[in-house]
Amino acid sequence: MAGGNASEGGVLVEWDWWTVEFGDAHAGAAGVLVGGGEPGPVYFDVASGPNVPSTTHWSAYDGRHRRPRAEALRAVCACGWRGAAEYPLDWDAIDDRPLYEADVDLTGPLADWNAHLSLVRDKAVPLPEPLAALLVEITEQLTATAEDAPLAALRAAGVLERIAARVGREAAGALCDGGVSTEAVATGLGTTRSKALVLLLTAQDR
Repeated sequence: MAGGNASEGGVLVEWDWWTVEFGDAHAGAAGVLVGGGEPGPVYFDVASGPNVPSTTHWSAYDGRHRRPRAEALRAVCACGWRGAAEYPLDWDAIDDRPLYEADVDLTGPLADWNAHLSLVRDKAVPLPEPLAALLVEITEQLTATAEDAPLAALRAAGVLERIAARVGREAAGALCDGGVSTEAVATGLGTTRSKALVLLLTAQDR
């Protein structure tokens, strides 16, 4: 599990957690609460110009340089889900340090996000056991090959990408022909409605 960056409307969104299983559809992070609600992005005054960098990462809300100061954290997901539990920040312990230098405990939001993923996983269509085992084996083989023969691993990754694209179009086309709804596809894949809609629309152009 690792973090990553994404861009939403020009705002840099830095996710704390990400899984291969669900990708960026269910990337997770510790979200900030100020006054009981989510504040807007933090902008960085780096220089004059039309493009002002901004972020929504929790560590930027430390009250410094006229930025909002986070009162509590909670789990958030790229799909729009928000955790119910709130985890207040102890500013007496943090003192005047920047949040990224403080020892902030994220185990609560992380556990809530993992619980959210468990619910998503339970609703998703299960993979046939032989296929699931094969995917694990391929991952292990590719990882080992990337260390020993990176060029060969890159070639194999390209082959897999083309296979996945072809099979994906055929599978999505079958769903379109069967009249399966976008909502059902999103739930079965463990993804968002918008991503499921893109898959189905792409299949219609095959």
